[in-house]
Amino acid sequence: MSICPKGKISKARRNKRRANWKMSAPNLVKCPKCGELMMPHRVCKNCGSYGQKEIIAVD
Repeated sequence: MSICPKGKISKARRNKRRANWKMSAPNLVKCPKCGELMMPHRVCKNCGSYGQKEIIAVD
């Protein structure tokens, strides 16, 4: 036995629902130490700091 759908959903209705499912651009903020754009709440790839603390030693 298989699942019985409650009614036919048209292609237009299905596609309207899927129209809002899209990727968005990542939110970028300036690093407080070096000013490079980075993702929030992550270690800066340029200077290796998180907030004002040095986390990773970068050459």
